[in-house]
Amino acid sequence: MTVTPRGIGVALSALALVAGGFWFGYPDLVVIGTTAAAGLVFALAYVVWRPSLSVVRQVEPDRVMRGEASAVTLTVSNASRLRAATLIAYDRCGQDQIPVPLLRLRAGKQTTVTYPVPTTRRGVVTIGPLRVVRRDPLGLVTMPRSHGGTERVWVYPTVYPLAAVPPGIARSLDGLIDRVPHGTITFDTLREYVIGDELRHVHWRTTARIGELMVREHLDTSLPRLVILLDDRRIGYPDAPEGETSEAFESACEAAASILLAAFRQELPVALRLVSGASAQATGRDRTTRQYLDLLAEAVLHSSGPSGKDALETAVSGLRHSSPGDTLIFLTGPSRAEDLGQIGTLRGRHPTIVVATLGADTPAPSAMDGMLLLAATDGKEFAMEWDGVPGW
Repeated sequence: MTVTPRGIGVALSALALVAGGFWFGYPDLVVIGTTAAAGLVFALAYVVWRPSLSVVRQVEPDRVMRGEASAVTLTVSNASRLRAATLIAYDRCGQDQIPVPLLRLRAGKQTTVTYPVPTTRRGVVTIGPLRVVRRDPLGLVTMPRSHGGTERVWVYPTVYPLAAVPPGIARSLDGLIDRVPHGTITFDTLREYVIGDELRHVHWRTTARIGELMVREHLDTSLPRLVILLDDRRIGYPDAPEGETSEAFESACEAAASILLAAFRQELPVALRLVSGASAQATGRDRTTRQYLDLLAEAVLHSSGPSGKDALETAVSGLRHSSPGDTLIFLTGPSRAEDLGQIGTLRGRHPTIVVATLGADTPAPSAMDGMLLLAATDGKEFAMEWDGVPGW
């Protein structure tokens, strides 16, 4: 509850009038002061009444690429049986406050408002709750309240088409790459039979025990595996002011999304890791791009931890102790020599290492200590540099 400047003036005037009336013996002043105090009490009682509102919010779609359209449909109903509600309402949409007209919303009636979600920037847009401000007719007191829950809209980075991704040294059994090595098919799990499964994969012992056809599902460990390491340290992007994002980091997110979708088009296993520790990886029937792109939409720059240990050192140590991959792709801002040195220590785990620096004004050398180096000012130029690499 907030007392407006007018309400403060009325309260002070009422106190002064009542005190002066009693002190100097003027009953009229006491009456006027008492009337002013009564008006203030009426204002307090008026705003304390809580309208019974039902808020339903629909967002369609809740996941979009940067620049695509997304809209919110907000329906506010007055669930009261007797009283109409005259309120000032605002729905939060990211950093904006969207006005919602609730002028004399009668009992049992509803009003609907539709407005667009800003999608010009990558990120997660939080929508809601509805903030309702109740104000008395004299403008003495206001009381804000929140109604309804919140929704979120994931705005994905812009994706630029890439012609191909590096296959690495492993071989695919699906015909993507020739010369298949032996011993690369591994049993993964048992599942129920679906139309189209080969009968030679039926596990008859389990089928006889449970009374349903069960088939063996195998995991192809020979498919090339890409690991994308996205640098989300603020120190990696000198153009990033404290508390704000960086255009170079936005370009790095665009590059990561472009590589991810190119890998999915070729049905190649891919893992996404952020230097801060978050990661996304999916296999089998659960393999979709949603969790990868959600992670990219939620990515923000992080400052160095209180321990003083560089987050990149921790990330490199984690990759060194994880299962090896064919190709490691490190996306960062203008390159720092110490960062390239740490990434170079992973050559034993990842035969192919690609380092892409975004936001760089000067071209990078074509190779350095067994690593392929790419430099681009933005995501679009990165796609051109990527497709210009021979052999992919």
